[in-house]
Amino acid sequence: MVPTISEEAERMIVTVAKIADMDQFLKTFSTKGVAKRREHGCTGARVFLDPDDQSRVWVVFEWKAEDYEGFLADPEIPAIARELGLQGPPVHAISIAEYDS
Repeated sequence: MVPTISEEAERMIVTVAKIADMDQFLKTFSTKGVAKRREHGCTGARVFLDPDDQSRVWVVFEWKAEDYEGFLADPEIPAIARELGLQGPPVHAISIAEYDS
């Protein structure tokens, strides 16, 4: 069965974060981050560089909301976030509209 747009939207989480160093961020995100996200049910992630700010990334996760909440509650996450070089907590982008095309 192909998921409907509503089902797909429920599995998409978008965050925006300022980072100190892109290479360090990607190194950690693609190793320790992958392992921890998989542990909590994440099925994919895409990192986008903000064209207006080279120190800001947008990350689109394929994740059920309840699994994401478990990830955030994991006691190992603060150490991984420090290793990512985040310059503050990620901000969640809020979906304001949904269309079928």
